[in-house]
Amino acid sequence: MTFEHKSVLLRETIDGLRIRPDGVYVDGTLGGGGHALEVAKRLGEGGRLIGIDQDQDAIDAAILRLRDYKEKVTVVKSNYENMKSVLEDLGVTGADGICLDLGVSSYQLDTKERGFTYREDGPLDMRMDRDRDLDAAFVVNHYEESQLYRVIRDYGEERFAKNIARHIVKARQEKPITTTGELTEIIRASIPMKMRATGGHPAKRTFQAIRIEVNRELEVLERSIDAMTELLNPGGRLCVITFHSLEDRIVKNKFRESENPCICPKDFPVCVCGRKSRGRVVTRKPILPSREEQEENTRSKSAKLRVFERGRD
Repeated sequence: MTFEHKSVLLRETIDGLRIRPDGVYVDGTLGGGGHALEVAKRLGEGGRLIGIDQDQDAIDAAILRLRDYKEKVTVVKSNYENMKSVLEDLGVTGADGICLDLGVSSYQLDTKERGFTYREDGPLDMRMDRDRDLDAAFVVNHYEESQLYRVIRDYGEERFAKNIARHIVKARQEKPITTTGELTEIIRASIPMKMRATGGHPAKRTFQAIRIEVNRELEVLERSIDAMTELLNPGGRLCVITFHSLEDRIVKNKFRESENPCICPKDFPVCVCGRKSRGRVVTRKPILPSREEQEENTRSKSAKLRVFERGRD
């Protein structure tokens, strides 16, 4: 299957980056190279683009897509949490723009062998980096009931998390759960029939939760935002596209802290904590896809773009 992914909020992200022809830009979630291609098109002779992704299928597709700009582009297999060391290895000290698209690609969702989708039967995998050991099958078959409940409740915001965790544990006592189809049926049976008719597919939230756990998505994001704002050159921008409230909350709060990191009590006349602002939040409210984009690409409906600009001091 060809790696395909329609880049969400593409024009808005490119506008947000304010690309300079001689600048250095990093796409921390390269995917199929949609955002990266538009960055590369705008770079002049002195410009450089570094693409990072942990999915080898995505890297192969992006290299092909960016082949006309290979003298300006460097692609690295890694997780964006390692961005600082990736740039150091390339002799790069700072970036004029960084973008992240935190969505799962259409290719990953539509390729049943990857195990991300609840719509087709495939192996329980869900790893974005298939070199990693932890997969969905391990989470489903070896996590204790209390761990499963926590994952499904916290990462899926699923109101029936306790019941789903209990049903999973009961089912795996009879035989291991090995496919997405088996898991979907167990989840379906855990949710009252009258509730299944509303709120989308009954397995959606649980699959999201297990995927986040397998790939440490929120942990990586939480730990990486500050490091990325530090990597920005003066006036450089960080653009982050999120797809659910858990991600968006982290980005919003981290951007706010970077703009105003002071932890002094509000009644102090002057700041004594010594924490300095890194810059400013460009997007007071997140940028949302246009109605046209939402109609063309239904997966864009939950997307939100937030932009932070590094100070020039």
